[in-house]
Amino acid sequence: MAWRDEINTVCAALPGAVKSDPWGGGHDCWKIGDKMFALLGMEPGVSVKCPDVETAEFLRDTTDAERAPYFHRSWVRLPEGTDLDEATHRIRISYGLIRSGLTKKLQASLPEWEAR
Repeated sequence: MAWRDEINTVCAALPGAVKSDPWGGGHDCWKIGDKMFALLGMEPGVSVKCPDVETAEFLRDTTDAERAPYFHRSWVRLPEGTDLDEATHRIRISYGLIRSGLTKKLQASLPEWEAR
């Protein structure tokens, strides 16, 4: 299975995750409650949210993570080929951050999720 397909499988397995292509041209935009938590764009890789700017900077300094173009500094892009376990970990963190920022009413309407 191709890396992009594996990442899409990881995202699809998260409760309430919805895939769209809001800009056309082959973007795989993953959202929870209409808020993006992962993006596979035209360039190889997946962009994800980090808890804060410092974490994003740390990842850029110590791993192959890059600044995610067009996103806030708290987002990074993991290049295609990033270890699947690491990418899955980062996607789950991003998902949890976005999910926890949703309104309590919207959170209550979503399927159960256990952050490990």
